[in-house]
Amino acid sequence: MPPHLARWTGLAGSMLLALSAFLGGAFPSGPLRSTPVSIWQGANGPLILAAWAVGTGLMAYAWWALRDGGPSTRWALLTVGLWLLPLLVAPPFGSRDVYAYACQGASFAGGISPYEQGVSALPCPWLDSVSYIWRDTPAPYGPLFVLVAAAVVKVAGSLTASIVLFRALALLGVVLSAWALPVLARRAGVPAKRAVWLALGSPLVAAHLIGGPHNDILMLAALVGGLAVVAAHPRRRGMLLVGGLLLGVAVSIKVTAVVVVPFAALAATAGPYRLRTLIRDGGWVVGGTVAAVVGVTIAGGLDFGWVGGLSQGGAAVAWTSPPTAVGQTVGYVAALFGAHIDALPVTRGIAVVVLAVLLVWLWWRARTRDPLYYAGLALAVTVALSPVVHPWYWTWPLFVLAATARRTGWFTVVALVASFLVLPDGTGLPRFTKTVGAPLMTLLVIVVIVVVVRLVRSARAARQPVAAD
Repeated sequence: MPPHLARWTGLAGSMLLALSAFLGGAFPSGPLRSTPVSIWQGANGPLILAAWAVGTGLMAYAWWALRDGGPSTRWALLTVGLWLLPLLVAPPFGSRDVYAYACQGASFAGGISPYEQGVSALPCPWLDSVSYIWRDTPAPYGPLFVLVAAAVVKVAGSLTASIVLFRALALLGVVLSAWALPVLARRAGVPAKRAVWLALGSPLVAAHLIGGPHNDILMLAALVGGLAVVAAHPRRRGMLLVGGLLLGVAVSIKVTAVVVVPFAALAATAGPYRLRTLIRDGGWVVGGTVAAVVGVTIAGGLDFGWVGGLSQGGAAVAWTSPPTAVGQTVGYVAALFGAHIDALPVTRGIAVVVLAVLLVWLWWRARTRDPLYYAGLALAVTVALSPVVHPWYWTWPLFVLAATARRTGWFTVVALVASFLVLPDGTGLPRFTKTVGAPLMTLLVIVVIVVVVRLVRSARAARQPVAAD
């Protein structure tokens, strides 16, 4: 597809998504529970679903067609900016999380720790807009974001103004990412235009990180920025400390970012792996991260209860999480024989152990390879083995891998599929396709395991010396 045609095709898609948001987005007064059938039968239902499907398809096609980045970095940035414009002025799209952000900020501003009680304890003035599942659960976000949410609510004074400010912060995250991605890409030997296009041009960014809006983009801006600073200034202690502080900001927004810190410490050495060098240079990165997290927590008058709040994320059940899908499938198979088994705690528990092992293994391999690329892989396995996987979670590895990976097919396909999983009002299609989706995801898990085992065996066989005749 010619670049100019891709630009206007994606813009048309973004405008259709904005139209679907105006007609049937995640409005404060809208229904908290709906189905594709109820949306279809409601006012403008067919138009809402058609605009969503066609709009997502157009954006996805234009993004995929130019996955090499297009003519230049400047062209990619300008095109991404055009695509974001319609959703900047649209109602919240694809999620009601922004209302939870506002209520958590209001709770903290009202003297209630969102890590100890749900938003219904205040009660939040906009409680009716928050999804039922999040009304009585602690906030799963880091202390910095709680402070930011409280400041937003205080400054805005109303729900509508709060949404505008949260979206402005999301746009700031995109701008900061647009600065950091080319820096990181150049250090990794990847074309900057491709990194910017794959990361920021993804439909997930426009629809969910901006349309949502979601705090993931703030975490990603700090994470990619921290990696860029570390990669651009290895062995320079002052800059390594700055990079660590930025990574600490990312962790203070969403703790998931912590998985990249050990890889950033390796990148700080910029040379052959030696324990002494790792402690000397990587220690500044780790120290900066710890200082930022502890400093924000103490300065905000909070505690580390937000770590315990992370367990509340498992309350949602969807086959988009591979360990959850396997657990669902086990239950379905058992039901065929008249048994009732809740395998989710087991499969999710196994996934946590597997994740820990994989993260250690990836870090060990990264010692003699590119630690920045392996940081992206660490984020990918973290998402894949999480108990809950929302579509926009795939932007976490997407941003890092877009700037560090040589081969991009596998993770861009995942991001492409994820773009079609949530309707404009936040209705998740996996909830209505679990009897089909869970077994298919389980089958995919089996196929991936078989392929990986074969690749490992082939690699071992290739390394073994050939016996002389």
